[in-house]
Amino acid sequence: MKPLNYAILKFFTTVEEACADDVMAALKGEYSNFKAFNKPDMISAIMTAEANGLLEETRYEMDANNELRVYYRAHQEGAETINHYIKD
Repeated sequence: MKPLNYAILKFFTTVEEACADDVMAALKGEYSNFKAFNKPDMISAIMTAEANGLLEETRYEMDANNELRVYYRAHQEGAETINHYIKD
């Protein structure tokens, strides 16, 4: 099992775009018992990856609960870097 942050990054290499809720839904089965498996920490990890140039923001919207949902994607260079350092 990969560390949670690695799993988050690898997930972005498998989808066109995703928000924190999408990542949590995808990783829930394997990582839901991790202490950092919560929305604030998930958002923090995603934003850190963006700040480090691995992900980029694609769009945002308000969800049904009137909460901001920000979507990100791994651009080509970011995906290549992620896949180079984090093997399946």
